[in-house]
Amino acid sequence: MAFSSGFSSAEAGAAGVAASPPIGPSDACYPTQLACLAAPPRSLWVVGRLPRPAERLVAVVGARAATGAGCERAHVMAAELGCAGIAIVSGGAFGIDAAAHEGALAAGAATFAVLGCGTDIAYPDRHAGLFARIASGGGLLSEYPPGTKPRAGQFPARNRIIAGLADAVIVVQAAMRSGALITARLGRGLGRMLLAVPGSSGTDALLRAGHALPVGTAAEVLAALAGDLVPPEPPPPQEGPLPVLLNAIELGADTPLLLCQRLGLPLPALLAMLAEAELDGFVRRAAGGTYEVITRAC
Repeated sequence: MAFSSGFSSAEAGAAGVAASPPIGPSDACYPTQLACLAAPPRSLWVVGRLPRPAERLVAVVGARAATGAGCERAHVMAAELGCAGIAIVSGGAFGIDAAAHEGALAAGAATFAVLGCGTDIAYPDRHAGLFARIASGGGLLSEYPPGTKPRAGQFPARNRIIAGLADAVIVVQAAMRSGALITARLGRGLGRMLLAVPGSSGTDALLRAGHALPVGTAAEVLAALAGDLVPPEPPPPQEGPLPVLLNAIELGADTPLLLCQRLGLPLPALLAMLAEAELDGFVRRAAGGTYEVITRAC
């Protein structure tokens, strides 16, 4: 099976079907799972249908520029979860997202794509056919009205909807700085179960931090959902590098380059430290590529 990576766009009907009128929090069909979000979508436009109240959803997310093995893993996992009666939610992008949607469809299961543009825009354009198949049994969802073109900032924002709809978030493959890890962090903040497939820098960081359960098969995912997987031991309290990193940021070394100079670390090691601190909720990225401390280590 061939999977592609990268992005392109076309202003064409994403599924060849008009979106429903906007659905708001006061509508009976508005997903109740989204009420826990700090900023629930004020409106949702839908092509196809919304998840049903009793429907179990698992988010399968990961890199756009994923390896063939990673895409195959996502495809098989989503198909087997679909056969077990679980619907799949993802972001409709190339790579892991597309593989997960395709896996669910191959199993005859429902899948939902949360878009970072209007539901009338196929983005990426090569997914117009995929989006039509998604809408035939599941749905395309967006908080952006029809006609809204894709913009970079809209994709991280839509990740909170993916995390909110799901009972669990599975990160199949991810880099240290990626949208998939944003979804993971959001899911963890919402109390969703977080699962990760070992073998990529981003997923390994989640596992090292004790934030996710390691899984490699749909059977292990189902065991985790049933509470039959033993969570890993929490990591010991951070000592040494984390306080030093936070102190350096507070003293004005708030970019990766300045932090490398201040701490005497190579850039890859510094970025890994920043990523773990961000996942742990100690720092966040601010404007201009800078970092700021939001929580002090104990």
